[in-house]
Amino acid sequence: MAYAQLQILSTAEHADAIGDALIDAGALAITLQDAADEPLFEPPPGATPLWGQTCIIGLFEQATNPLKVLLTLHQSLDPNLLEHCQWQALADENWVKAWEKYFKPMLFGERLWICPSGQSVEAPEGIIITLDPGLAFGTGTHPTTRLCLEWLDGHPPQDQRVIDYGCGSGILAIGAAKLGAREIIAIDNDPQALLATEGNFAKNALQLSRQIGLPEEVAPAPVNLLMANILANPLVELAHKLTDLVVPRGQIVLSGILEEQAKDVIAAYEKAFDITNIQQLEQWILIHGIKI
Repeated sequence: MAYAQLQILSTAEHADAIGDALIDAGALAITLQDAADEPLFEPPPGATPLWGQTCIIGLFEQATNPLKVLLTLHQSLDPNLLEHCQWQALADENWVKAWEKYFKPMLFGERLWICPSGQSVEAPEGIIITLDPGLAFGTGTHPTTRLCLEWLDGHPPQDQRVIDYGCGSGILAIGAAKLGAREIIAIDNDPQALLATEGNFAKNALQLSRQIGLPEEVAPAPVNLLMANILANPLVELAHKLTDLVVPRGQIVLSGILEEQAKDVIAAYEKAFDITNIQQLEQWILIHGIKI
């Protein structure tokens, strides 16, 4: 099926109203995008921030009459909100092939690969994680995930018990399992992430001992390695809890930290951990420590 889209440039204040009006006008889906290269970093708990300049995009069937859509919008919105809008036909293409064009196998370190379903890697010594883009965070493309995967590749957790705290897609947990961990505990506060992790473990045919659950459902004994690729504020708030989940001389790997936030995270952990390694990729930081 061919589609068209209506793009409306507005502000965060009006984005919800415009999105609702587009749905009422027949839009099949709504997308919000940054219209002014304005990064959003770490929102407070419960907040869902938007960009100051937001582009609201409504997806329509291509046969939709654009004038009828605009008339419908004018009936429910202040006409000033429709000053910057553009109707655009979208090429009818094979979306599976388009997705494959942009999501290719990726190498992390010397041998750890992320490979989409249906694709292959010519690497006889490689360790392959089969993973497709989905709703849960973590496909390897973000610098924080890359930092963690490259650290794992260089420090295989052979025969170790490992926690992936804030597991998202389960990419770090699966990487640790593929690299020799004997038990995995994957924890996330998002049920969608837990479903994604379960599905990705099954897709990779991993049979090792594992627990996957919400923080209040999983109470593991301290482990040899804890990885938490989340955000700086939660890392600081969870410092005591995460510290208690690591055995003496065990390791902790923390990421999801902006360069200017690193000192606060280090301060929260340095009394319990010897911070032995700090790595940076773009503006993102990975912190590694050994429990004292």
